[in-house]
Formats: sequence, structure tokens, C-alpha cells
Amino acid sequence: MDQKTPLTSAEIAMLWTTYMNDSMSKCVLGYMITHATEAEIGAALQFAIDLSTSHLQYLEPLFKEEKMAVPNGFGGGDVNPDAPSLFSDTFCLAYINHMAKAGMLAYSGMLAMCARNDIRKFFTEGLAETALLYNMTTNLMLEKGIYIRAPYISYPHETDYVDTKKYLSGLNPFATKRPLNAVEISHLTVNIQTNSIGLQIAAAFAQTARLKEVQEFMLRGKEISQKHVGIFTKILLESNIQAVGSPNIAVYDTTKQVFSDKLMMFHMSLLSATGSGNYATAGVASQRTDVAASYQRLAVEIALYAKSGADIMIKHGWLEQPPGTTDRDALAKKGTP
Repeated sequence: MDQKTPLTSAEIAMLWTTYMNDSMSKCVLGYMITHATEAEIGAALQFAIDLSTSHLQYLEPLFKEEKMAVPNGFGGGDVNPDAPSLFSDTFCLAYINHMAKAGMLAYSGMLAMCARNDIRKFFTEGLAETALLYNMTTNLMLEKGIYIRAPYISYPHETDYVDTKKYLSGLNPFATKRPLNAVEISHLTVNIQTNSIGLQIAAAFAQTARLKEVQEFMLRGKEISQKHVGIFTKILLESNIQAVGSPNIAVYDTTKQVFSDKLMMFHMSLLSATGSGNYATAGVASQRTDVAASYQRLAVEIALYAKSGADIMIKHGWLEQPPGTTDRDALAKKGTP
């Protein structure tokens, strides 16, 4: 009986978002696997493709059963499988590891918004499958020596409590800042790694974009990511914490179009949304005021960048509109004699 209960707005939104993301992922991963040369990495890519495919195969009949429009999403017309290789195998491995991290966060949030049993089951399985993909790719990265661990710190041997408000300070240029704590270090590390992957993706998209404004948008994204990596690295170094490096991954120099500009713009909007979420979480978790303020300031920069991307997508008719409610005022005016 529960499965016949109409979908809520939250469930519709989460299912629609999942369809869009998986249709995009299937295109990107399908291209990557055609150029993969290492069997283990190819197997990881195939596992990721199978996950996206199974999700789409579940969602399409569900939309039809609920008498909802199936999203257009992305398909064969958004990828050129005959294009030369754009990404190294190790980049592909780091990419799916990164997307698995984002996927675990997304699925946990989606699950928490759903009430209907079948929808909760779908997102529960999606979360478990994505965690399996993350563990698989993390193990592979460790084996190949390209996994970048967070910095090490001394073990705590006793508990302690904050006894002064100076613990929270950091904005006063004349005061000595306390060293970063483990929570702050962990978030800075994650955001350095996220931006490092992001700038590589932006660089790859910039060199293969068809439209000049898309190319310029991607180059601006690369610059923003480089800038943010520099800021977070500086904060770590000021506390004598060795900043994390980037894995030895490569983007090749082909300029032939691989993905449609529409798909690349959507992908960058997804990365921007993930980055904004990471910054919001990190800002709340960071107790030193200067670190929290940096996240807030940089989040605004990402938001403005994402807005400029949305403007480009609207201009070219690429921004697929999520399901929404009926405009009752417009409907009433339309029916007025």
C-alpha cells in the first residue's frame, strides 16, 4: 500500500536529480572505459557504469508508472566515443573515487528526505553500492601509490577543554593564531583534493569545448580552483602542517570535442554544488574564525561562478528545469474571462 502513496516533492526532486546525474555519469564513464588500458581500472569503471545503468533502468519505469515525464538528461549525442583519449587511466581512477565520495554524501541526504518504502530502499541500495565503489577505488589508488593521505598529527594522550575565547580567534592580525585542530585540518585537506580534481576537469573541458564562452567559463573555473588550493595550502603551512599534494594523474592534450558543451556545463554545475556543500560543512565545523570566514568568502565566489554558468546554459537552452509546482496565480489569470 505504501508504494501506491503519491511521491512527495522531496522524493520527486531526489529521483529527478539522480536520473540527471546518472545519465551524465554513464556518458563520461562510457567514454573513459573505451580508452582504459589497465584491467583493474577498467573493471572499476565497468562497475561504476553498471551502477548508473541499473539506476536508470529502475527510474525510467518508475517515472512512467507514476505518470511523470522522463527527464531528457544525457545520452549518446552528448559524447563522441571516437575522440582521442583525454584522460589517463590514473585520472579516471581518481575521478570515480572523487565522484563516489560525492555520491555517498548525496545518497545519504536523499535517503533522509524520503518516506516511501520503495524509494528509501532504492537510495539505501545506492548508498551501499557507492560505498562499495569508493572502497574499491580507494584500495586501487593505495595499491598504485596515487592515494593522497591526509596529514599526520601527534596522537592525543589526554582530554582537554577550551579555557579561553582566544581558541576561536583568528581574524585579529595582531594576535597569535592557535595551531589548527584535527577537524580543521581534515576539511582543508578534503577541499584541497576536491579543487585539485576540479581544476583538472576544468582544464580538460576548456581544451575540448566548442563554444568560446564555454571555454572561457572552464578556464575561469580552473583559475578559481587553483586559487582556492593556494589559500587552503597557505592556511595549513602557517600551522606547520605539510599540505597534501596532488596524485600523479594526467589530462592529455587532445583538443577534439569529447563531450557536448551542454554536458560539460552540467558537470561543472554539479562540481560547483558539491564544492559549495563542502565549504558550508567545513565552515560550520571550523572553530577558528579566520578559517570559517575564508570558507564563507570563497563559497560566495563559487556561487557567483555557478550563476554565470547557469546563465550560459539558459542562453543556449541547455538547463533542464526540475519538476515544480503549478503557478496558481498565472493559472487563475489564464482562466479569467
